[in-house]
Amino acid sequence: MKAIIMAGGQGTRLRSISEELPKPMIPVLGKPILEYQIDELRRSGIRDIIIMTGYKAEHIRNYFGDGSRFSVNISYVNEDYPMGTAGALWFLRELCDDDFLLLMGDLMLSVDFGRFMEQHRRMGGLVTLFVHPNSHPYDSDVILTEYKLSVSDFTEDKCGLGREIIEREQGSLVTGVLPKSKERDGYYHNLVNAGIYAFKRGLLSLIPEPIEGHKTDLDKDIIRPLIEKGEVYALHSTEYVKDMGTPERYKAVSEDIKNGTVEARNLRNKQKCIFLDRDGTINVYKGFVADPDKLELIEGAAEAIRRINESEYLAVLVTNQPVIARGELSLEGLYEINSKLETELGKRGAYLDDIFFCPHHSHKGFEGEVKELKFECSCRKPEAGMLYQAAKRYNINLSASYMVGDMAMDMSCGRKAGTKTVLVHSGKQEEIEDKEALVDIEAGDLLEAVERILS
Repeated sequence: MKAIIMAGGQGTRLRSISEELPKPMIPVLGKPILEYQIDELRRSGIRDIIIMTGYKAEHIRNYFGDGSRFSVNISYVNEDYPMGTAGALWFLRELCDDDFLLLMGDLMLSVDFGRFMEQHRRMGGLVTLFVHPNSHPYDSDVILTEYKLSVSDFTEDKCGLGREIIEREQGSLVTGVLPKSKERDGYYHNLVNAGIYAFKRGLLSLIPEPIEGHKTDLDKDIIRPLIEKGEVYALHSTEYVKDMGTPERYKAVSEDIKNGTVEARNLRNKQKCIFLDRDGTINVYKGFVADPDKLELIEGAAEAIRRINESEYLAVLVTNQPVIARGELSLEGLYEINSKLETELGKRGAYLDDIFFCPHHSHKGFEGEVKELKFECSCRKPEAGMLYQAAKRYNINLSASYMVGDMAMDMSCGRKAGTKTVLVHSGKQEEIEDKEALVDIEAGDLLEAVERILS
């Protein structure tokens, strides 16, 4: 299998850091960003690499040569004139005889590419996008995916899998894109194209022969028409992928390398997580929320989650939602509420790595209740099923993680899973028996809780 790296960028926004080098050759802590990518591909067992060059290509060729110094095989395709993000792919028709991986050359990343390509082949589309939440969805193209969940996905034999059972485990069909250039009226799931693609070889037949003066854009001209044909899938990951295309992001990436965050986020490694209750911890406690208009962030909650995002911890929401079993809220309604939560956090530079929920409720007799969801489950807090599922999906070390919530059941859930526990006093504020045995840390609100964890 081959990997293609698009390395023709000029890096005009990074001229204050380097005026002489093409963007992929700008050093981060003394090492070109492109070298980090090649090292990561090699670690995933990918050694055949084609670098698409353009601006000041000689810097790249002189540094990397044939790749033997880096234990890989490198060949080059050069743009003699600007062809757009997809134009030069036309030259790959004779070079690629199998599915291939494509990376944008300005990304700092640590990704298990073997896992990504395996899931791409299983999904079967022409294109698979590597997607993730980010801290600035308001100025990013947001990926829309098909919502397939139904009550049958939460019956007793599937207990604990959570909202993203299909998207996270099997990938989601992409249904559209919310462009960053257009004003958005509603709420959206924070899901952004990370700049990593898996392609079937058949995609190359769609690339037009280059004509000087004409550019072919990968996303607009190639991928978006394929979305309409049902040929594009998205695969979510929490692994580290960030562009360093501005001085601010360059500085942030440098810090993340220094403190070990980049490598730590690779799913080959055990992860650490701060699990978060929702009502009373992130949003103002108003009982069970059945309407997006009633969801209101607690002051400082977004800042707390932003600090988690900048740390080595994942931020994963785990919430009981018995209103679904009681028939007071549909799965689609809950998706809309959580989309508002993600939208509001995104406006403030924060994001959740994943959301798990329990829709079950064992007490019967509610008008309109959903009988298939009325049973004693293993995922409803104080049981720890949601934490176990997250740990399995993201390779989480529970003993190095925290459960933060405002109620005794949150503390009991954390204890059963083997996490440390943090009680916040921003929610229901119920009396907790045997608090000393259940609670490791107490804090006024989520921001204070996160500050104490990270310190």
